[in-house]
Amino acid sequence: PLCAISPSSVLIHRSVFEDVGGFDEQLPACEDYDLWLRICASYPVLFVDDLLLKKHGGHVDQLSRKFWGMDRFRVLAMEKMIRTGSLGTHQQVATLRVLLCKLRILLNGARKRNNIQVMQECAQKIASYEEVALKVATP
Repeated sequence: PLCAISPSSVLIHRSVFEDVGGFDEQLPACEDYDLWLRICASYPVLFVDDLLLKKHGGHVDQLSRKFWGMDRFRVLAMEKMIRTGSLGTHQQVATLRVLLCKLRILLNGARKRNNIQVMQECAQKIASYEEVALKVATP
């Protein structure tokens, strides 16, 4: 649901980038989330349960402070994954579940701010992806 992998904490073989590509520079934020989705969909990812890194957040110049609704970019990344057609059924169902959750969060935020355009876009996407989810979940 959130970007749980930090670029400063990973070791990735060059061939993985050759296979899935690098960071999507078209995304203004969450480009790492997009990369991790592509990698995790194609490769096993291991977790080392040792404290090897100290992260400091809350900086004024953080991208998460620059843009409203960071989930917008996570939605874009998940939509890209679904469009590739490369996800297995289990991966597609999991992606759709998180995607719908993020869209509902954005819809609620748009309602609070009376942002009609974002409300309409989210509502349309929710209806569309709920249909997709039903088709995928029904054998």
